[in-house]
Amino acid sequence: MIHGKLKAVENERFFQIRVGTILPDRPIPFDLYVLLRGKHIHYLREGQSLTLDKIKSLDRGNVFYIRESHRQFYKNFIFDRLNEESLEAGVKASILRESSMTLAEEIFEKSDVSEALTESKVLITQFIDFMEQEPEGMAHLISLSSHDFYTYNHSLDVSIYSLGLGSASGYSREQLIELGRGSLFHDIGKRNVAVEIICKQGPLNDVEWAQMQKHPQFGLKILTENGASEDVKACCFEHHENFLGNGYPQQLPGEEIHHMARIVAITDTFDALTTKRSYNEPRTPIDALEFMSAKLANRYDPDLLKAMHSVLFKLKKVG
Repeated sequence: MIHGKLKAVENERFFQIRVGTILPDRPIPFDLYVLLRGKHIHYLREGQSLTLDKIKSLDRGNVFYIRESHRQFYKNFIFDRLNEESLEAGVKASILRESSMTLAEEIFEKSDVSEALTESKVLITQFIDFMEQEPEGMAHLISLSSHDFYTYNHSLDVSIYSLGLGSASGYSREQLIELGRGSLFHDIGKRNVAVEIICKQGPLNDVEWAQMQKHPQFGLKILTENGASEDVKACCFEHHENFLGNGYPQQLPGEEIHHMARIVAITDTFDALTTKRSYNEPRTPIDALEFMSAKLANRYDPDLLKAMHSVLFKLKKVG
């Protein structure tokens, strides 16, 4: 049932939110809209709520729209939910991840990379704050991975995994912020790879693979031109190096690979193995890590690979 009288709104700017950020039977401090035939249609009035049955009838990936002028109301709404003591950690994790998916999409669609880098700090800080407030928060966030290889989904998942591994490795808050941002932008160079290669349904041929392997250099150029930190640039430029010294683009031996890039190398592979592609079925998280430990172990920092086991152990406890 549509709430209230449907009315199209003209000459307004809107932003997306995901259904999963709305709790049932809670009044919302903003109007909700749906997009119909290219027009934003008023769906739910400020102060009204959605029933549990209505939310269940919608797909998790469905979106609503909010007027740009109500963005701060939405931010306050999310902040209040994340600080609501009566909500379970798993519910808070779901709200945080769903709200972050929208923000990540906006960040990756920005043409101004310097602005996107600045906004990414807000996103990563939200995750770190949640980790600090909720002892099992990271495990809940990891359990909510979309296993979807759309660029921003993949980058967000790699960032979450990296924060978990960085935390398990004793990183400070400041280091986690840089690691989170670096892992979020690790594939930014794919902006300069032909879209037909990025979206190809199946394995790449030799020519396509040669082009794909240039994305770390492309990313380094983009991040350098937009004032990224050395840590963020290293995550992008070195995440395909490996401890055998036969990675790319520099064939660095293990001890020369930046410590944050070593983390992203593990989490990037882990996400790829647990993600459904057109040409392979995803592995379970435990199976993926066992495969990496048995077949690919020499490629990675051995201490970090062991630490990744502790991250997944926490996930198993939550599950």
